[in-house]
Amino acid sequence: MIAFWLEWKLGKREILTRYLNSVYLGATGMPAAARIYFNKDIDALNLPESAMLAGLLRAPSQWNPIDNFEGARQRTMVVLDAMAANDKITMPEAAEAKASFAKLHPTTPTPRSGSWFADWISPQASEVAGSSPGSTTVRTTLVPQLQQIAERVVKRALDGEGTTVGASQAALVAMTPDGAVVAMVGGRNYKASQFNRVVTAMRQPGSTFKLFVYYAALKAGLTLSDRVLDAPIDIDGWSPENSGGNYRGWVTLAEAFARSLNAASVALAEEVGLDNVIAAARELGIDAPLASTPSLALGTSEVNLLNLTSAYASVQLGRAPVKPWGIIEFQSAGQPKTFRVGSQSKPNVDLSPYQSDLLGLLQLVVERGTGRGADPGTFAAGKTGTSQNNRDAWFVGFTEALVVGVWVGNDDDAPMKGVTGGALPAHIWRDFMREATAEPTPNGVLSTGAASDGQGPAQSCNITACSRSYRSFRPSDCTYQPYSGGRRLCEK
Repeated sequence: MIAFWLEWKLGKREILTRYLNSVYLGATGMPAAARIYFNKDIDALNLPESAMLAGLLRAPSQWNPIDNFEGARQRTMVVLDAMAANDKITMPEAAEAKASFAKLHPTTPTPRSGSWFADWISPQASEVAGSSPGSTTVRTTLVPQLQQIAERVVKRALDGEGTTVGASQAALVAMTPDGAVVAMVGGRNYKASQFNRVVTAMRQPGSTFKLFVYYAALKAGLTLSDRVLDAPIDIDGWSPENSGGNYRGWVTLAEAFARSLNAASVALAEEVGLDNVIAAARELGIDAPLASTPSLALGTSEVNLLNLTSAYASVQLGRAPVKPWGIIEFQSAGQPKTFRVGSQSKPNVDLSPYQSDLLGLLQLVVERGTGRGADPGTFAAGKTGTSQNNRDAWFVGFTEALVVGVWVGNDDDAPMKGVTGGALPAHIWRDFMREATAEPTPNGVLSTGAASDGQGPAQSCNITACSRSYRSFRPSDCTYQPYSGGRRLCEK
């Protein structure tokens, strides 16, 4: 039924076009593959080049012309023979194309900065473009200067400190407090692995999850000066231990958070109730499955870095939940108007009654807690996190302008050599923040609401709300067809 509906709505030609623009051929989409293998725009390809790309569809890794030139050549012959058999080209044309293939010299340009971001934003850009004819120009939130800094800092850390401590991968995402993603590094090397560890990897957040425990405590009426017992605790045979095995007795909530005391945090979670801890996490935007077990307080339920970082952004913004976004505005070919996209959801929870205390907790971590290694020398607030056996290490926090999350670990879940959130992740976070602050960026580069044409703010178009409300919605001019009269602007 879905196939029939798609063909009725789009037609075979549009379905094929969308497929060819999104299929993976060593790069995402035919146009990108044309650029990588031939350094050409797709409309500049000749017959044998086009046939080679068509041949890649069946097994792009196996017949990649850079690694398997002969295999790609043979596949091209199959395509040319099929074209001749189906009267798409003549036999002489097929023979000429076959003869010219051996003269081709595929090239592989260095991947452009921000490739993980491009992969993440691509589905949203496709939704914005819709089925409009011609091209759609999309302006994103990515800041090239910050992206380059992020890639450089991550690589330097893994090549240096990471080598000695057994850390082979890291991920970093930077956003403004309202969720506009300005830099995204999904791993050590995009060319070697396109797997996005910011968006797709689900890992245990360790003590970074304690933010939600203490937020739940504040909502329950406790204050930062109230005390909680940091002592050995047994819950149905489970006994969490503090790092180092030491306990401090009665401590304030502020000290327990700054020192990331496990026993005290578990006791606090039991006092306020695990259901309330889960509700607090949901309120700040965590949407991953959360197990209602005592170990939840120590971050044993897996999350991804993007979701966790946007939850911390809620604290800096003072409203929740913050949803990460990457498209500022778009303009379809032939359309005079530029439409602003921006965040497609508005935070509806006011955190102002608790924001000051939450900021204070996170600031203490950097000033005199487990996150001292992240101190960039200016205002900073954040939280360290380390999962069991040092398999994951995190630092998530913010300055005045940027919210940044860092994860370090190994894809095979192998333990690292004593790496904690206050070490390598905190150092990556600190170095990024220092360079990002020192780097001169264009005026208003983080003011993602500005229109690109200098004519003032573009008219907003809520693609998500409009497409859900009107089946006839057309993104290219943000209009829908009412029951009578001409098309109307969607004002959702």
